[in-house]
Amino acid sequence: MNKDQSTEHNWKQNLVLIAKSTFVWLYQLSEKYHKPIKHLDQIPIEELESLRSFGVNGLWLIGIWERSPASKIIKELYGKKNAIASAYSIYDYRITNDLGGEDAYLKLKTKTNNAGLKLGCDMVPNHTGIDSPWVIDHPDWFIQAKRNPNPEFKYNSPNLSPEPRAEIRIEEGYYTQTGAAEVFQFRYNSSEENIYIYHGNDGTSMPWNDTAQLNYLNPETRAAVREVILGVAEKFDIIRLDAAMTLTKQHYKRLWFPYIGGSKYIPTRGNYNMNDSEFDDQMPREFWIEVLEDIKEKEPDTLLFAEAFWLMESFFIQHLGMDRVYNSAFMNLLRDEENIKFKQCINDMITIDPSFLERLVNYQSTPDEEPAFHQFGNKEKYFGVCKLLATMPGLPMFGHGQFEGYKERYGMDFLQPHLKETPDEKLIARHKELIRPLLENRFKYSRSKNFQLHDYYSTNGKINHDVIAYSNKNDNYNSLVIYNNTDKQSNGFIKTPFKSYENNSTILIDFYTKEETQIPFTVIEDQGISFQLSPYECRVFEIQFV
Repeated sequence: MNKDQSTEHNWKQNLVLIAKSTFVWLYQLSEKYHKPIKHLDQIPIEELESLRSFGVNGLWLIGIWERSPASKIIKELYGKKNAIASAYSIYDYRITNDLGGEDAYLKLKTKTNNAGLKLGCDMVPNHTGIDSPWVIDHPDWFIQAKRNPNPEFKYNSPNLSPEPRAEIRIEEGYYTQTGAAEVFQFRYNSSEENIYIYHGNDGTSMPWNDTAQLNYLNPETRAAVREVILGVAEKFDIIRLDAAMTLTKQHYKRLWFPYIGGSKYIPTRGNYNMNDSEFDDQMPREFWIEVLEDIKEKEPDTLLFAEAFWLMESFFIQHLGMDRVYNSAFMNLLRDEENIKFKQCINDMITIDPSFLERLVNYQSTPDEEPAFHQFGNKEKYFGVCKLLATMPGLPMFGHGQFEGYKERYGMDFLQPHLKETPDEKLIARHKELIRPLLENRFKYSRSKNFQLHDYYSTNGKINHDVIAYSNKNDNYNSLVIYNNTDKQSNGFIKTPFKSYENNSTILIDFYTKEETQIPFTVIEDQGISFQLSPYECRVFEIQFV
């Protein structure tokens, strides 16, 4: 084994992650340092130390694998002359030579270790690039049809196969931008028969026309993907599993082998019905359980976190045992100020098992979403939600350019930014003043055994649902966080956030000013602890007893 085999390291519990679109980041660094920075090992140690200065200790590099040449050609057919292949249309799980290859990665790994950063990457289990070696050598590993599933689909594109023994053609509607087929045409030149292989597809939008959908009913496919994941885990401390929810048995069957009369399946898969018994015979276990067993046995110091939507968070935690899972509710509900729903989501988790809160990945943006600036702005609301991010159990994750206030969302085929942006120095300074100290104290907030939500009452005695209040206790450190997620001022109180039967008073110590307020327990029981909160104000306290 190349890595420490301990499964209980505090780094997992207290991880703070930032995502970086690798090619874009290197371009930005080249501009900043006025010299070419094209390979991973050329990233200055000062930049890694700068990430640490924000309280970050994990770096997720997006787009480091060898990409599909066909993906780039398809984009050129669209007229995108400067685009590169999509980061999620993967040809092979080798560090791309465009970033310096394996040698550059190993040198970067040494740098990140020295800077106190764990390294993360993507693994895309749902599909491969349309022209990957697996497609050429093992077309039976992919979902396919023997006949064209729709006579209106026409395959007149250029041949996209990297090898002369095969032909790969996408449906012409893609490159003329007049349609979207679910399949592409594949044929060995030694054969007169065409095979129609399905594109990667989650059923919610257009098929990803530069990808090929893997067939998880084939045990060889499942075994091959598991081996890839283990290979990635040998290199990286953290692996993000792209669109992981699509490979759960429930949704894989819904999309590709639907019930008769089912709904929301891939349109041309309506005749590929399969009953539960037949499906279970071919896919007897949840794939992610098998993966997690592999990791636990062979690479236990690797952390897996799953991109999982469709209300699958609890399933991934409770039934599959996933290390960490996207918590889209954090971003969506706080952004939209659906505060009752937000608190209900937390309560639902606590009701099942308080430790589930530790397994969530909380964020204000992801690489697939609009930047945090567009969702939360850059003023009090933004920093109020940042404080929740830093003080709630779970894995805090920040987006590329979030600290700098960048407004551009970087596509997965970007070589460089399309906007000319400069860092917002005031935002950076406020991050370091307000958020970094909380992130550097993650051990005080990251566990959920003693986490409690508290009702906040307005002065009229009614619950004010727009104020989010919670307390926690970690390693004898008691904390209280209270946040007013609305544009209105709030005056109110919390009744009984803490009990200590051996003491007479509670002391609230402001995290930032260190100002102390001592309140007798008798006052708390009769009147509660009073607060006056400005719009979007978030206050963090340490609690002591005397």
